[in-house]
Amino acid sequence: MSKMYGSMLCPDCVEAKEYFEKINYKYDFVNITESMANLKKFLHLRDTRKEFEEVKSLGYVGIPAILTDDNKIILGDDVLKIK
Repeated sequence: MSKMYGSMLCPDCVEAKEYFEKINYKYDFVNITESMANLKKFLHLRDTRKEFEEVKSLGYVGIPAILTDDNKIILGDDVLKIK
């Protein structure tokens, strides 16, 4: 199952969660502000994947971020293009 890394403190993440509920998209939500363990998992992913290079260079956190079952990363507004 896909994982969405995000935070309920992030308006874009809240919007993504609402969108996924509307289209019945199944995923596991990893709240990076809920625990240090979740934050560390996300930071490891972000710091080891080239897909995050642009968002990091702009000073963004990089959420919402989807890690798909086939190991692809979907970031930012692109998560709202999932059908």
